[in-house]
Amino acid sequence: MTEAITCERFLPHPPAAVWRALTDPALHARWWAAGDVRPVVGHRFTLDMGAFGSQSCEVTAVEDERLLSYRFAEGTLDTVITWTLRPEDGGTRLILTHAGFDLDSPMGRQAHDGMGKGWPGVLGRLAGLLDDTA
Repeated sequence: MTEAITCERFLPHPPAAVWRALTDPALHARWWAAGDVRPVVGHRFTLDMGAFGSQSCEVTAVEDERLLSYRFAEGTLDTVITWTLRPEDGGTRLILTHAGFDLDSPMGRQAHDGMGKGWPGVLGRLAGLLDDTA
């Protein structure tokens, strides 16, 4: 059995600014994790998740300023993170979907529960960075 986490947040910033925060490695490190993320299909990178170690990732889909999707924690969790940006009056609706958790495995269940609680805080840090850099 697999399960997805979905979080949605309105950000009072244009899609270009949100996109930059998602795809610029220096900005990305300030609100979530250090890593050489780039919006190029097939690009492989790692994210430094601190106590959880470096997680291997591969970009699987890109639509400039609209969608970024990548495999996350290849070889362990084997999940997919997708960021969808939708222009909305005065800003951007950001939808995060983290899918593919194997809820039949203890590691998958623990990761799903922990990340389900953690993602809202991560999005809060993203919003704070956008406010600080506006």
